[in-house]
Amino acid sequence: MQNDVGQEIADALGFLLKRSTRAHLYQGLTDGLGEAVDDLTYPVLSGLARTGPCSAAELAPEVGLDRSGVTRRASRLEAAGLVRREPDPADRRAALLILTADGERVVAASRRRLAAHIEASLSSWPPAEARAFADQLRRFVTDGPFTPQRDPGTPPGH
Repeated sequence: MQNDVGQEIADALGFLLKRSTRAHLYQGLTDGLGEAVDDLTYPVLSGLARTGPCSAAELAPEVGLDRSGVTRRASRLEAAGLVRREPDPADRRAALLILTADGERVVAASRRRLAAHIEASLSSWPPAEARAFADQLRRFVTDGPFTPQRDPGTPPGH
């Protein structure tokens, strides 16, 4: 019985993590935010907002791309004035990718859209259930199988 719950959650996560699911979500979040902002470049913007200034090589694993993919997308975002490059003081061969003020505004707008989309999808839920879901999801992400220090084959608490 307990394995059924794990499988149900794994199936739901599999759907959420599919590239096509993310692309569809990103299209809605980025619509009208500028020609350079789309489902391909959004992960770079969002990743930079999470990490702060970093090189393309450092950002690549954060957003699930290789360094050259990050570099191509960052070039589009740089041309649109959303990202800038500065020399990396720790490595003269590398450049840091940094969100500009316009880039920060685009990320903030897309995050507001996402929050509103989620709120709308939960509007038919009783408020206490929506709050409980948010709390439990946060707990699952914080304490669940995705924490870096936990080996995926090791049960929680071991």
